[in-house]
Order: sequence, then C-alpha cells, then structure tokens
Amino acid sequence: MGISLARALMVLVAGAPFLAAQAPERSYANQLKPLANPAPLLNDHPDFVAPVREVARYEAPALVMDEGAGLSVRAWRFSYNARGIIEMPNFLKGSATAVIMVHPWGIDDGQGWKTPEPAGVCDFCTPIKNKVASRHTREVVDPFLASMRGTVALTLFSLPGNEDPIRKKMYRSFRGKPTPEERNEGARQLTEKLNTFNYHGKILPSTLKLSTNSPVIDYFRQFPGLDAGAGFNGAGFWDLPVPITSDIRHQPDDVVIYDSEGYPPLRDFLKKNWIRHVLLTGYATDMCYCKTTAGYGNLAKDFNLFLVGDASLATFPSNDSPKHATNAALSYAALNHLITQVSWVKKTGTGKTSP
Repeated sequence: MGISLARALMVLVAGAPFLAAQAPERSYANQLKPLANPAPLLNDHPDFVAPVREVARYEAPALVMDEGAGLSVRAWRFSYNARGIIEMPNFLKGSATAVIMVHPWGIDDGQGWKTPEPAGVCDFCTPIKNKVASRHTREVVDPFLASMRGTVALTLFSLPGNEDPIRKKMYRSFRGKPTPEERNEGARQLTEKLNTFNYHGKILPSTLKLSTNSPVIDYFRQFPGLDAGAGFNGAGFWDLPVPITSDIRHQPDDVVIYDSEGYPPLRDFLKKNWIRHVLLTGYATDMCYCKTTAGYGNLAKDFNLFLVGDASLATFPSNDSPKHATNAALSYAALNHLITQVSWVKKTGTGKTSP
C-alpha cells in the first residue's frame, strides 16, 4: 500500500485529526493595542444580556485565518493578567464551521410538553420565565441560525435523553435521516404522547418539621429552591421525548445530538465532517450551555470555539430579567473562551483570507 493511500485511509477513519496533527505552526504576535472609547460589548439585545463594560480594552492580531474564509467573526476574551478585555478578528471557512444550539427544549410552546402544575420545574423553571426564553429564541437565536444556513456546513441541536423511537422518526441524527413520511408519523406520535401525559404533581408542603437546633437546615432540606423530581413534576415527566422548540424553524438536514450518548460521538461526527470551528448558541449559559454533551466544556477541547453571547440566556432566579445573569455567566466564561455576538458574525463574500 502506498504512503498516499495509507494516509487517505487514516483520514477517512479518524475524521481528519491526522491532518490536523500535521498542520504547520505559525508564530503569533501577541501584541495588545489599546482601544480608545470602544462601545460596550453585547450591546444589541439589552433585554436579554446586560452590556459588558470594562476599564481597559485591547485589540490583538487575527487568531483564526482560514484560506477561503467565508465568515468574519470578531471575538473577545478577558485576562486578569492583561488587566482587561482582548479583542481579535477571526476568519473562518464556512465549510469547516458548525453552529450548535444547546437545549432548544420545546416546553410550553404548544407541542404538548408543559411545565407541570402547580409547582413543577422545567427549563427556565417557571412558565413565565420560559416565555422570556421563548421570545429570545424567536427574536435572536432563530434569525441567527437562518442567517448561517448555506454558509456553515452543519446546524445541530442538543436534546436530553437517548434517540427514542419517536424522535428517531422526526430528526436527523448521527446514524441517519428520516424520510418525510417518517417525520409525519413521528410528529403524530409526539402529539399523542405529549398530550396524554398527566402534567400534575404534588402541591407545596403545607407544614415542615423543624428541629430546635437546626431549623434552617431542616427548612431547606424539606423545601429546596429547585426540585424537578418526580414529586413536583410527576413520575415519567423526564422520560417524555423532548422536541425541538417550535420557536426554531429547523430543517430536515439539521442534526440532533442526544445528551445520553456522551461527547465522543459528537466529537467524532464533527471531525468526520471536517469541522474545525463551532459557533455555540443555546441554553442555559450558566448550566447546560457549559456542562452538557454539547457544552463548551467539552467542545473547547477539540474545536476552535466561539460562544455567541447574545444567542444564549442564563437562568435568572430572583429576577424578572435574565440580562445580569447572562452578563455574569459570559463574563466568567470569557476567562478561557472566546465570546462573540450575532452582529459580529458576518459573511465576508470574498472567499479569501483577510489580513
């Protein structure tokens, strides 16, 4: 077997990591140029994320510079050692880029999966807060996903659980793509399944037993701030086939990631499709967005990752708005990840590497 054929087979089997390991290095001039009076970051959707302001802002040279770049993605990170925020341009090849949305759960959206009453908890934890997230999906995330179609190679959504028989008929996965007839049958079965479930759980406890010495400990043990178990949500609630929210105009070629399968199948699927860059959107910035299968804690190990900050939303207990919680979650993530925003992800139209 010739060496060229052997190399080709290694790439096909491993999904491109072989070539990535052989890629030439370049010397990066880590030079920081102060920015004078820059506008606040993440300032386009103040209802959902409070603008980011810092005393010091710098610009650094371009980090990602793909030949044939179809996307310009300006991004920033924060460094305590640099004493401020560092911004840099990036130029991504669209065919090497995927957009992933974490947990677009179809809860309280008319498909049948509902927050259990009177005290059940799901997604952003109350029906009122779920409506805020729904509006964010319609106004910010879905238009962004639509703008990327035809430019990026893949659009993916992560959902909880395994690929059950109903969702297998509805969504493309790592293993296959359903036919239009299968999709119609899956949608019918989903409606029946979700609408026949009893969305009622137990009521709040009316009395608690408190000890003399530890009443605070006893109080929170019996009445925690977040209990999404079978008591309040009802047995079987989390076994239902969670659909993609109806606020997303998903397409037949979009791929669903199932959390229970773990990260390695996602990593391998992306690499086999020649993906090197990921634009990450979805929910919730402080929880699933960072810690689940398609969260940035996993993806940052293998891909050039960009968190699309205003296309994410943090949980917001004790507040009527998510803007400050989202700001805080993204600001913390910026210590070790690049943050961008919807208006900073632009089609270049040049097909050439920008300087």
